[in-house]
Amino acid sequence: MNSTTLLPTVAETYWGQFQEISKYNVHLNVVERLWVAWYAWMQNDVLATGIMSFMMHELVYFGRALPWIFIDTLGLFKNYKIQGNKIPSLKEQWDCAKFVLLSHFTVELPQIWLFHPMAQYCGLSTTVPFPTIWTMAYQIAIFFVLEDTWHYFSHRALHWGPLYKGIHKIHHQYSAPFGLAAEYASPIEVMILGFGTVGCPILWCAMTGDLHILTMYIWIVLRLFQAIDAHSGYEFPWSLHHFLPFWAGADHHDLHHEKFVGNYSSSFRWWDYLLDTEYTPEALKRRRENKAAKSAKAQ
Repeated sequence: MNSTTLLPTVAETYWGQFQEISKYNVHLNVVERLWVAWYAWMQNDVLATGIMSFMMHELVYFGRALPWIFIDTLGLFKNYKIQGNKIPSLKEQWDCAKFVLLSHFTVELPQIWLFHPMAQYCGLSTTVPFPTIWTMAYQIAIFFVLEDTWHYFSHRALHWGPLYKGIHKIHHQYSAPFGLAAEYASPIEVMILGFGTVGCPILWCAMTGDLHILTMYIWIVLRLFQAIDAHSGYEFPWSLHHFLPFWAGADHHDLHHEKFVGNYSSSFRWWDYLLDTEYTPEALKRRRENKAAKSAKAQ
Protein backbone atom coordinates (compact mmCIF):
# COMPACT_ATOMS: atom_id res chain seq x y z
CA MET A 1 0.00 0.00 0.00
CA ASN A 2 1.51 3.33 -1.06
CA SER A 3 1.37 6.58 0.89
CA THR A 4 -1.38 8.06 -1.33
CA THR A 5 -3.86 5.39 -0.26
CA LEU A 6 -2.69 4.90 3.34
CA LEU A 7 -4.19 8.07 4.82
CA PRO A 8 -7.70 7.63 3.36
CA THR A 9 -7.69 3.97 4.44
CA VAL A 10 -6.71 4.92 7.99
CA ALA A 11 -9.39 7.61 8.12
CA GLU A 12 -12.03 5.25 6.70
CA THR A 13 -11.16 2.55 9.22
CA TYR A 14 -11.42 4.97 12.12
CA TRP A 15 -14.67 6.44 10.78
CA GLY A 16 -16.11 2.95 10.45
CA GLN A 17 -15.18 2.26 14.06
CA PHE A 18 -16.87 5.50 15.11
CA GLN A 19 -20.09 4.67 13.23
CA GLU A 20 -20.22 1.18 14.72
CA ILE A 21 -19.80 2.53 18.26
CA SER A 22 -22.40 5.24 17.63
CA LYS A 23 -25.07 2.63 16.84
CA TYR A 24 -24.96 1.17 20.33
CA ASN A 25 -23.94 4.20 22.39
CA VAL A 26 -26.50 6.87 21.54
CA HIS A 27 -26.39 8.06 25.19
CA LEU A 28 -22.84 9.33 24.64
CA ASN A 29 -22.09 12.71 23.07
CA VAL A 30 -20.05 13.01 19.86
CA VAL A 31 -16.74 13.70 21.62
CA GLU A 32 -17.22 10.72 23.92
CA ARG A 33 -17.94 8.45 20.94
CA LEU A 34 -14.86 9.75 19.13
CA TRP A 35 -12.88 9.01 22.30
CA VAL A 36 -14.15 5.41 22.52
CA ALA A 37 -13.54 4.89 18.80
CA TRP A 38 -9.93 6.04 19.18
CA TYR A 39 -9.15 3.51 21.91
CA ALA A 40 -11.06 0.74 20.09
CA TRP A 41 -9.33 1.53 16.79
CA MET A 42 -5.83 1.60 18.32
CA GLN A 43 -6.44 -1.70 20.18
CA ASN A 44 -3.65 -0.81 22.60
CA ASP A 45 -4.39 1.54 25.48
CA VAL A 46 -0.73 2.40 26.17
CA LEU A 47 -0.17 3.27 22.51
CA ALA A 48 -3.46 5.18 22.25
CA THR A 49 -2.74 7.29 25.35
CA GLY A 50 0.92 7.77 24.44
CA ILE A 51 0.23 9.09 20.93
CA MET A 52 -2.66 11.28 22.09
CA SER A 53 -0.69 12.72 25.01
CA PHE A 54 2.44 13.50 23.00
CA MET A 55 0.58 15.00 20.04
CA MET A 56 -1.55 17.10 22.39
CA HIS A 57 1.54 18.41 24.15
CA GLU A 58 3.35 19.31 20.90
CA LEU A 59 0.35 20.93 19.23
CA VAL A 60 -0.53 23.00 22.28
CA TYR A 61 3.04 24.02 23.12
CA PHE A 62 4.12 25.14 19.65
CA GLY A 63 0.63 26.29 18.69
CA ARG A 64 0.46 28.63 21.70
CA ALA A 65 4.04 29.84 21.17
CA LEU A 66 3.42 30.62 17.48
CA PRO A 67 1.49 33.89 18.01
CA TRP A 68 4.31 35.20 20.23
CA ILE A 69 6.82 34.36 17.47
CA PHE A 70 4.79 36.44 14.98
CA ILE A 71 4.41 39.28 17.49
CA ASP A 72 8.18 39.40 18.13
CA THR A 73 9.17 38.97 14.47
CA LEU A 74 6.72 41.52 13.06
CA GLY A 75 7.36 44.02 15.85
CA LEU A 76 3.74 44.10 16.97
CA PHE A 77 2.66 45.51 20.36
CA LYS A 78 6.06 47.14 20.92
CA ASN A 79 4.59 49.44 23.55
CA TYR A 80 3.66 46.41 25.63
CA LYS A 81 7.05 44.67 25.49
CA ILE A 82 8.39 44.56 29.05
CA GLN A 83 12.06 44.67 28.05
CA GLY A 84 11.61 46.66 24.87
CA ASN A 85 15.31 46.71 24.01
CA LYS A 86 15.58 42.91 23.93
CA ILE A 87 13.64 41.41 21.02
CA PRO A 88 14.55 37.78 20.24
CA SER A 89 15.88 37.25 16.72
CA LEU A 90 14.58 34.53 14.42
CA LYS A 91 17.85 32.65 14.95
CA GLU A 92 17.38 32.72 18.72
CA GLN A 93 13.81 31.49 18.31
CA TRP A 94 14.92 28.71 15.96
CA ASP A 95 17.81 27.61 18.20
CA CYS A 96 15.43 27.54 21.14
CA ALA A 97 12.84 25.53 19.19
CA LYS A 98 15.46 22.91 18.20
CA PHE A 99 16.61 22.53 21.81
CA VAL A 100 13.03 22.22 23.07
CA LEU A 101 12.14 19.67 20.37
CA LEU A 102 15.19 17.59 21.26
CA SER A 103 14.16 17.69 24.91
CA HIS A 104 10.59 16.69 24.05
CA PHE A 105 11.68 13.63 22.08
CA THR A 106 14.52 12.46 24.32
CA VAL A 107 13.29 13.41 27.81
CA GLU A 108 9.53 13.92 27.76
CA LEU A 109 8.45 11.29 25.21
CA PRO A 110 9.68 8.30 27.30
CA GLN A 111 7.92 9.75 30.36
CA ILE A 112 4.71 10.29 28.38
CA TRP A 113 4.90 6.69 27.16
CA LEU A 114 5.04 5.45 30.76
CA PHE A 115 2.20 7.74 31.76
CA HIS A 116 -0.70 5.40 30.94
CA PRO A 117 0.43 2.33 32.92
CA MET A 118 1.47 4.52 35.86
CA ALA A 119 -1.80 6.44 35.77
CA GLN A 120 -3.90 3.30 35.53
CA TYR A 121 -2.01 1.78 38.46
CA CYS A 122 -3.01 4.86 40.50
CA GLY A 123 -6.64 4.58 39.40
CA LEU A 124 -6.88 7.21 36.65
CA SER A 125 -9.89 6.64 34.38
CA THR A 126 -9.82 6.66 30.58
CA THR A 127 -13.40 5.51 30.07
CA VAL A 128 -16.65 7.32 29.24
CA PRO A 129 -18.81 9.15 30.14
CA PHE A 130 -16.57 12.11 30.92
CA PRO A 131 -16.69 13.78 34.34
CA THR A 132 -18.92 16.81 34.85
CA ILE A 133 -17.62 20.32 34.19
CA TRP A 134 -17.87 21.07 37.92
CA THR A 135 -15.72 18.03 38.81
CA MET A 136 -13.08 18.99 36.28
CA ALA A 137 -13.13 22.65 37.36
CA TYR A 138 -12.57 22.07 41.08
CA GLN A 139 -9.89 19.43 40.47
CA ILE A 140 -8.00 21.70 38.06
CA ALA A 141 -8.19 24.55 40.60
CA ILE A 142 -6.62 22.23 43.19
CA PHE A 143 -3.90 21.23 40.72
CA PHE A 144 -3.05 24.87 40.06
CA VAL A 145 -2.56 25.46 43.80
CA LEU A 146 -0.55 22.26 44.33
CA GLU A 147 1.66 22.83 41.29
CA ASP A 148 2.31 26.44 42.24
CA THR A 149 3.42 25.35 45.72
CA TRP A 150 5.73 22.67 44.34
CA HIS A 151 7.08 25.07 41.73
CA TYR A 152 7.82 27.82 44.23
CA PHE A 153 9.92 25.71 46.61
CA SER A 154 11.68 23.59 43.97
CA HIS A 155 12.36 26.62 41.76
CA ARG A 156 13.71 28.55 44.72
CA ALA A 157 15.96 25.60 45.58
CA LEU A 158 17.26 25.59 41.99
CA HIS A 159 18.58 29.10 42.59
CA TRP A 160 20.94 27.79 45.27
CA GLY A 161 24.52 28.11 43.98
CA PRO A 162 25.48 24.54 42.97
CA LEU A 163 21.98 23.67 41.72
CA TYR A 164 21.76 26.90 39.76
CA LYS A 165 25.14 26.37 38.13
CA GLY A 166 24.60 22.68 37.40
CA ILE A 167 20.91 22.69 36.43
CA HIS A 168 18.92 25.92 36.32
CA LYS A 169 21.40 28.20 34.56
CA ILE A 170 20.37 26.82 31.16
CA HIS A 171 16.84 28.19 31.58
CA HIS A 172 18.24 31.62 32.40
CA GLN A 173 20.17 31.83 29.14
CA TYR A 174 17.50 34.31 28.05
CA SER A 175 17.33 37.29 30.40
CA ALA A 176 14.37 38.55 28.35
CA PRO A 177 12.17 35.46 27.95
CA PHE A 178 9.90 34.67 25.00
CA GLY A 179 7.12 32.12 24.59
CA LEU A 180 9.16 29.26 23.12
CA ALA A 181 11.61 29.45 26.04
CA ALA A 182 9.04 28.22 28.58
CA GLU A 183 10.46 24.68 28.39
CA TYR A 184 14.02 25.64 27.50
CA ALA A 185 15.69 23.83 30.42
CA SER A 186 18.00 21.00 31.35
CA PRO A 187 16.53 17.47 31.42
CA ILE A 188 16.91 17.38 35.20
CA GLU A 189 14.95 20.60 35.61
CA VAL A 190 12.26 19.34 33.23
CA MET A 191 11.77 16.31 35.48
CA ILE A 192 11.94 18.26 38.76
CA LEU A 193 9.49 21.01 37.81
CA GLY A 194 7.43 18.67 35.64
CA PHE A 195 6.60 16.63 38.72
CA GLY A 196 4.36 19.45 39.89
CA THR A 197 2.39 19.34 36.64
CA VAL A 198 2.06 15.57 36.32
CA GLY A 199 2.93 14.19 39.77
CA CYS A 200 0.47 16.29 41.80
CA PRO A 201 -2.59 15.07 39.84
CA ILE A 202 -1.32 11.49 39.98
CA LEU A 203 -0.92 11.73 43.77
CA TRP A 204 -4.41 13.23 43.97
CA CYS A 205 -5.72 10.27 41.95
CA ALA A 206 -3.88 7.75 44.13
CA MET A 207 -5.37 9.28 47.30
CA THR A 208 -8.92 9.92 46.07
CA GLY A 209 -9.36 7.39 43.25
CA ASP A 210 -11.18 10.12 41.34
CA LEU A 211 -9.49 11.53 38.25
CA HIS A 212 -10.20 11.23 34.54
CA ILE A 213 -7.48 11.58 31.93
CA LEU A 214 -9.56 14.25 30.16
CA THR A 215 -9.33 16.41 33.29
CA MET A 216 -5.58 15.78 33.24
CA TYR A 217 -5.37 16.89 29.61
CA ILE A 218 -7.34 20.09 30.18
CA TRP A 219 -5.16 20.86 33.21
CA ILE A 220 -1.94 20.35 31.19
CA VAL A 221 -3.26 22.54 28.36
CA LEU A 222 -4.04 25.35 30.82
CA ARG A 223 -0.66 24.91 32.52
CA LEU A 224 1.13 25.10 29.16
CA PHE A 225 -0.78 28.27 28.30
CA GLN A 226 0.17 29.75 31.68
CA ALA A 227 3.86 28.86 31.29
CA ILE A 228 4.15 30.14 27.71
CA ASP A 229 2.27 33.36 28.44
CA ALA A 230 4.38 33.96 31.57
CA HIS A 231 7.48 33.77 29.34
CA SER A 232 5.98 35.87 26.55
CA GLY A 233 7.67 39.11 27.65
CA TYR A 234 4.53 41.20 27.14
CA GLU A 235 2.37 43.02 29.66
CA PHE A 236 -1.07 44.17 28.43
CA PRO A 237 -3.84 46.21 30.05
CA TRP A 238 -6.02 43.10 29.64
CA SER A 239 -3.48 40.73 31.26
CA LEU A 240 -5.17 38.42 33.75
CA HIS A 241 -3.42 39.75 36.86
CA HIS A 242 -5.20 43.09 36.41
CA PHE A 243 -8.45 41.25 37.16
CA LEU A 244 -7.02 38.61 39.53
CA PRO A 245 -4.36 40.43 41.60
CA PHE A 246 -2.97 37.15 42.98
CA TRP A 247 -2.24 35.84 39.45
CA ALA A 248 1.45 36.01 38.54
CA GLY A 249 1.64 36.59 34.80
CA ALA A 250 4.35 37.82 32.45
CA ASP A 251 5.32 40.94 34.40
CA HIS A 252 6.01 38.80 37.48
CA HIS A 253 8.15 36.20 35.70
CA ASP A 254 9.88 38.60 33.33
CA LEU A 255 11.44 40.38 36.32
CA HIS A 256 12.71 37.03 37.57
CA HIS A 257 14.54 36.46 34.28
CA GLU A 258 15.87 40.01 34.16
CA LYS A 259 17.14 40.14 37.77
CA PHE A 260 17.77 36.40 38.39
CA VAL A 261 16.23 36.65 41.88
CA GLY A 262 12.79 36.51 43.49
CA ASN A 263 9.39 35.84 41.91
CA TYR A 264 9.81 32.05 42.11
CA SER A 265 6.13 31.09 41.81
CA SER A 266 4.52 29.86 38.61
CA SER A 267 0.83 30.81 38.64
CA PHE A 268 0.19 32.84 41.80
CA ARG A 269 1.91 35.55 43.82
CA TRP A 270 1.07 34.51 47.35
CA TRP A 271 4.14 32.39 48.20
CA ASP A 272 6.47 35.16 47.06
CA TYR A 273 4.47 37.65 49.11
CA LEU A 274 4.26 35.50 52.26
CA LEU A 275 7.94 34.50 52.20
CA ASP A 276 9.14 37.95 51.14
CA THR A 277 10.73 36.90 47.85
CA GLU A 278 8.76 39.27 45.66
CA TYR A 279 10.91 41.31 43.31
CA THR A 280 8.69 44.18 42.30
CA PRO A 281 9.01 47.96 42.78
CA GLU A 282 6.29 47.76 45.43
CA ALA A 283 8.02 44.93 47.30
CA LEU A 284 11.37 46.72 47.22
CA LYS A 285 9.74 49.88 48.56
CA ARG A 286 8.06 47.87 51.32
CA ARG A 287 11.39 46.30 52.33
CA ARG A 288 13.11 49.70 52.47
CA GLU A 289 10.33 51.09 54.64
CA ASN A 290 10.45 48.08 56.97
CA LYS A 291 14.22 48.34 57.24
CA ALA A 292 14.01 52.06 58.01
CA ALA A 293 11.33 51.43 60.65
CA LYS A 294 13.46 48.76 62.33
CA SER A 295 16.50 51.05 62.33
CA ALA A 296 14.48 53.88 63.86
CA LYS A 297 13.09 51.55 66.50
CA ALA A 298 16.56 50.25 67.37
CA GLN A 299 17.80 53.79 67.97
